[in-house]
Amino acid sequence: MPLSYAHMLLLFAGRQLTVLSPIDIAVLVLYFVVVIFIGFYVKGSTNTSEEFFLAGREMSAWIAGLSFVSANLGSLELMGWAGSAYQYGILAAHWYWIGAIPAMLFLGIVMMPFYYISKTHSVPGYLQLRFGEGARAVSAVSFALMTVLMSGVNMYSMALVMKVVLGWNISFSIWIGAVTVAVYVMLGGLRSAIINEVLQFVLIWAGAALIPILGLIETGGWSNLKAQIAANIGNDDYTHLWSTLGHFRDNPMGVHWTGIVFGLGFVISFGYWTTDFLVVQRVLSANNLRAAKMAPVIGAAFKMAVPLIVIVPGLLALTVLKNPDGSIMHLVGEDVARVTGQHSYNEVLPLMLIRYCGPGLLGLGITALVAGFMSGMAGNVSAFSTVWTYDLYGAYMNKNAPDKHYVSMGRWSTIVGMLISVGTAYLVAQAASIMDYVQALFSFFIAPLFGTVILGMLWKRASKAGGFWGLLSGTASSIAMWIWVQRDAGALRYIALSPDAQTMAENLYRALWSFLICVTVTVVVSLMTEPVPIEKLSGLVYGATELPDDGADALWQKPIFWACIVIVVFFVINLILW
Repeated sequence: MPLSYAHMLLLFAGRQLTVLSPIDIAVLVLYFVVVIFIGFYVKGSTNTSEEFFLAGREMSAWIAGLSFVSANLGSLELMGWAGSAYQYGILAAHWYWIGAIPAMLFLGIVMMPFYYISKTHSVPGYLQLRFGEGARAVSAVSFALMTVLMSGVNMYSMALVMKVVLGWNISFSIWIGAVTVAVYVMLGGLRSAIINEVLQFVLIWAGAALIPILGLIETGGWSNLKAQIAANIGNDDYTHLWSTLGHFRDNPMGVHWTGIVFGLGFVISFGYWTTDFLVVQRVLSANNLRAAKMAPVIGAAFKMAVPLIVIVPGLLALTVLKNPDGSIMHLVGEDVARVTGQHSYNEVLPLMLIRYCGPGLLGLGITALVAGFMSGMAGNVSAFSTVWTYDLYGAYMNKNAPDKHYVSMGRWSTIVGMLISVGTAYLVAQAASIMDYVQALFSFFIAPLFGTVILGMLWKRASKAGGFWGLLSGTASSIAMWIWVQRDAGALRYIALSPDAQTMAENLYRALWSFLICVTVTVVVSLMTEPVPIEKLSGLVYGATELPDDGADALWQKPIFWACIVIVVFFVINLILW
């Protein structure tokens, strides 16, 4: 339900938590100066569409891999899941581990060869080659819409942090972030975005790693932290990763292991990491096939460590955040915080930064948060610019323009995309929960897209009509299920298969159903229509493509070797935290 004007004023009238010292302000200002400088510095090397939209395909595996994972370190990662860890416990880590690692490795080892050798500029571009213009149009429009909505999430979250932590006007914060990102992406394209994302990755770790280190020292280590959480909460459900997922009632999140494994671990995760052009675009910038395959593997290794700086602070907050009288502070949801004036779940990370960081370090920590938000904005806007220019404008409005014209269109669409994102930032303010808002977007656009892409790559019989109608029906069914639950809360029990299910479970199962509907329709329609001739599937489908050698000779050079090491570590961590 939209907020009233009075509620909007209450939302924007948050408490200022701290005042930055001159050295903290200098650190923050220096960051803005550096990112703008990078945009001007690389402008001269972004004169062609290949350079502007894909960074000239010159990035090493390490640069592409760090950019790949950094583009995802936006507000959802830093603010949303820190608050979710406080609210739901270590279950929030599933969105980093089973909700990311297998899919990232699958992208690198299985799907990346097709994206890379087809020389496509985008995922909709691949769908055009495989299924024709219809599938391309549906995916391009869906993706363009999703990117500006997600950019608005990052923009609004940064503005809210600046308002609550520093007392900045929320509109001023939105516009300063928007202008900064628009300038350096417009000037330097993807190359500028990637360089800044690597810088932002370093800043995020440098600024946020202090919290878990100092917090675990204060609480006496992981074992003592678990004991203190159990004492404060009244049970130990908050520190178990899998053992509480046997029933919807047995865990704080109200989800079942089938939703985590199939809805999150398969559909949403694989859909996001293998078909969301925001992240795939970074890997396509790699300078050769082996680098393109290694980049997601490197990204997966770093992704596995991200819960240390996001989930652990949320868990620490359950024990170390205290009121002036020494009692444990109890954070609440945004809806309650607007009325009572209490701190909300979304303020966990800023509160922890203020607790542990003094002058200088606090500026670094705040800069790390800003870097994360701007990384998310830049990732979405640069992806929007590419999809708009190649898959909408270039495909349907002006097919034969000179290359320089498309570069110019890319720069202008960056500005337009950012302006639209400003509007969506205010739209996000009306959402009851940022997390639910984002997960709903994923189930609308990402889940059915994954069904179409994976069938296209693995099944030669998939026809053009099957791909189009499958994608369209999957997207439409997801939106229809969401509207059903919005109009009738009782529908949740049917979507999530249990009367005990909570909102997050609905997101997971809605994604699963939309994926299954997409796959079913694609298969049925494909079997009823003419298949694509086998000679036209070369470079697009397994079984019809001779994959080129990636140049890896020694075992330690092979991406599959490092992928196996990452997956073993992944399983060990999950068993330890069972």
